[in-house]
Amino acid sequence: MKELEIQTDRLSIRHLKVTDLNDFHLYRCNPEVTKYQGFDVMTMSQAEDFILDNGTKHFGKAGEWVQYAIENKDTERLIGDCAIKLDAYDSRIAEIGITISHLEQRKGFAKETLLGILSFLFDDKNLHRVVEIVDTENNASIKLLESVGFKKEGHFIENIFFKGKWGSEYQYAMLQSEWKAGKKSS
Repeated sequence: MKELEIQTDRLSIRHLKVTDLNDFHLYRCNPEVTKYQGFDVMTMSQAEDFILDNGTKHFGKAGEWVQYAIENKDTERLIGDCAIKLDAYDSRIAEIGITISHLEQRKGFAKETLLGILSFLFDDKNLHRVVEIVDTENNASIKLLESVGFKKEGHFIENIFFKGKWGSEYQYAMLQSEWKAGKKSS
C-alpha cells in the first residue's frame, strides 16, 4: 500500500519512522504538550513501541487512527505529529488531530498542517466531512479550527473521564462544500 505523503510550503507530512524517536519523545514526554491530548506522557520505550505499532497502519482502514510525522523541510526534523481516522461506519468522514512540539508552537505549523490535511482529504480523497474533537479549555486549538472555517457543532459536558477528572469537549466539523467555498473566496 502506498504511504501517505502530504507536502506543504514548509512541511512534509509522512509516516513516522524509528529515526524520529528522539524528536517524537521530546514533546510526547512533556505534560504541557499532552495536557489536552487523548494520550499521556510517554517514556522513551513507550514512544518507540508506539512508532513501531503505528508502522503497521496505513491510511484508508476505516475505524483506525493512523499517526503521521510532521517534518520541517528546512531542518529535516520532526516538529509534531497528526492523526487521521476514517469513520468506522462511513469512510467518507474523517476525524483528525494535531500535536506540535512545545519548541515549535506559535510559528504557524499547526495551521499549515491542518490546511495540508484538509486539502488531502477533501481535494485528493474526496471526503464529505472532517471532524475534530477538542477539549473546551484548549483555546489555541479552538482558535485554529475556527480560523480555517470549522464550525462548532456540539458541546459535550463532562462526557469524558480524562487524566483523573471529568472533561468537556466541543465537536467541530467542516464539509467538503464549505472547504471548496472557502477556497473560492480566498
